[in-house]
Amino acid sequence: MHRLFAAIRPPATIRSALIDLMEGVKGARWQDDEQLHLTLRFIGEVDGRVAEDVAAALGTVHQPPFSIALDGVGQFGSRGRANALWAGVRPHEALRHLHRKIDQAIVRAGLEPERRAYLPHITLARFGRESGGLDAFLARHAGLRSDPFEVTDFALYESRLGHEGASYTIVERYDLSA
Repeated sequence: MHRLFAAIRPPATIRSALIDLMEGVKGARWQDDEQLHLTLRFIGEVDGRVAEDVAAALGTVHQPPFSIALDGVGQFGSRGRANALWAGVRPHEALRHLHRKIDQAIVRAGLEPERRAYLPHITLARFGRESGGLDAFLARHAGLRSDPFEVTDFALYESRLGHEGASYTIVERYDLSA
């Protein structure tokens, strides 16, 4: 089985700026440089044949390159407990358009459409049961902004879960077309 997702890999300058923020939150399992990405569509576990169909379908996605920038920080949680800390990106419209095209391609490959609302973000940390200092981190970095960076491609990733967290391998890269 292959655990797949489609994502954008931010440039090194953006990843470095995000890594520089990663401190001061108790219980945070910070992402490392290799884990930083902006998910366009989580696909999940599929067998080898379906993985090949997904890879081929994503090759049909075309959209002009576009620019985005970091914009603020936030958290995901449930039942009053944080489970992820993230950096936001803007503008959303080009990302949502690309997300829809990728979702349509994946449906053509035989999988179910995405049911969750799409909120573009880059995960910075994940949490277990404990998260201390999160409010201070969110307040300190609420004004996070970056210069715009151009998105010229996206990739199909395979995720492998391990004791040290997830490791990601690029299966195939797809250039956006002008």
